[in-house]
Amino acid sequence: MSAQTTDRHGVRVLVLDATGPAIAGDEAVLDVVGQALGDGAEVVAIPASRLDPAFAQLASGVAGAVVQKFVNYRLRLVVVGTLGATSGPVADWVREANRGRELWFVADLDELDARLNAART
Repeated sequence: MSAQTTDRHGVRVLVLDATGPAIAGDEAVLDVVGQALGDGAEVVAIPASRLDPAFAQLASGVAGAVVQKFVNYRLRLVVVGTLGATSGPVADWVREANRGRELWFVADLDELDARLNAART
């Protein structure tokens, strides 16, 4: 898996490369979780392009299953990029998730850095 773990504003973050296999199914998610735990990461940043297209179809249950795996292992998940929805249930979910701590949706890594920095203060 192509990924790099770095310290960003005092937080260990595993950042997956934009290119690579889709994150779909338990095995792929657990591979990411395993690398994050092995690297001592607290946050995993996954480009939206790496997520299975069903992730953005809330009725499919893929998003819930993926997010739950990260929560179970006490890892914060950050989706970097857009899921393509600007209105409707997906956009509502994104807005609601961004109010919490376990799941964030950010446009890019600069926005992630700003959120991590703000969380420190």
